[in-house]
Amino acid sequence: MPTAKAEKTSVEDQLRALVRLQHIDNRIDQIHKLRGDLPEEIQDLEDERAGLETRLENYEEEMQEQEVAKRQAKTDIKEAEGLIEKYEEQQLEVRNNREFDALTKEIEGQKERISEAEDTIEEAGETIESHESAIEETEQRLEDLDEVLDEKREQLSEVEEDTEEEENKLEEIREEAEEQVGSRYLKAYSKLRDRLRDGRAVVPLKRGAAAGFAVPPQRQVEIRQRKNIVACEHTGRIIVDEDLYDETIDEMEEEVDL
Repeated sequence: MPTAKAEKTSVEDQLRALVRLQHIDNRIDQIHKLRGDLPEEIQDLEDERAGLETRLENYEEEMQEQEVAKRQAKTDIKEAEGLIEKYEEQQLEVRNNREFDALTKEIEGQKERISEAEDTIEEAGETIESHESAIEETEQRLEDLDEVLDEKREQLSEVEEDTEEEENKLEEIREEAEEQVGSRYLKAYSKLRDRLRDGRAVVPLKRGAAAGFAVPPQRQVEIRQRKNIVACEHTGRIIVDEDLYDETIDEMEEEVDL
């Protein structure tokens, strides 16, 4: 059975390990903040660009369909005009009213066919004209979008270039720091990091408060004794003694150039 001293050392070691991990994550978060919303903005612009390209493809496909419809309508008109001429000539040779009326009906049917074909040509022309205008606007938007994308990508590339070496170093140190945290505490820490907007799962006790929330006196005593992992009753954050927090960070900065 472990002694009280061994238990204290074990808990304190875990607290220090959590502080080290949090400090590294804070530095990584700062690097990500330098990039700001650039990655998300670039992704949104790329998604918009893909949507515009799809729209252009649809416009082109619909215009081709309308051109086919126009050609077919013109063929129908030519064919109908030929039939009308033929039926009118036949009317001159009919022997009775029944035959004449039948030919008249055929002629009216072809005239209606011509009218429908003319409507098709007119509608197709309007659609093509509308699509041509829409294509021009879409292509202009794509051109503007490409300029913005190039600018955003360049900005992101510059930030990444400036911070890549530091981030790689931090990620390497982070792996080592993570190994020093017990699996149960690491799991709790990771959940807190995901849930909290600022990512601060471990915070120091300063002037009787932690991350803006007052800590009851009895809990303050418990935190300073470093015998237990104490969580904030309001946020769930792990609260550590301020001296321990500062000492741990100072030691880290002496060990590695952070």
